[in-house]
Amino acid sequence: MFANFKQKIAEFMRGRYGIDHLYVANLILYFILLIIQRWQMIPYFDFLLFLLIIWTFYRVFSRNISKRQAENQVLLRFVSSIKSKSSLLFRRIKDIGTHRYRSCTNCKTTLRLPRKTGVHTVKCPRCNSRFEVKVRL
Repeated sequence: MFANFKQKIAEFMRGRYGIDHLYVANLILYFILLIIQRWQMIPYFDFLLFLLIIWTFYRVFSRNISKRQAENQVLLRFVSSIKSKSSLLFRRIKDIGTHRYRSCTNCKTTLRLPRKTGVHTVKCPRCNSRFEVKVRL
């Protein structure tokens, strides 16, 4: 009986988009907002939660796969940019005693320089331009 049910579900989902990262993010957002709603009785917040969960399941059962993939890619690009910025920030904090980070004046590439106080001439490895950098404590 369970195998038959499983087969019917698989047939129903054939040609539909299914679950992706945006689905998971929407469910997490839904439960966070649900907890906030239980603490703070905000008018019409239940309606917003209802719309969020309806939109989430609409995406799962949608047959417009290319549009759903494009929506998911927007989320993934956003998350990727946050990860890269936070990664650089954590690396800068970790290296605060030994290195300094400066941007190239020509191509805006972030350079990791040893911590030597004073004025130094630096060559960018990306664009080969030379510029002066002042490193203080």
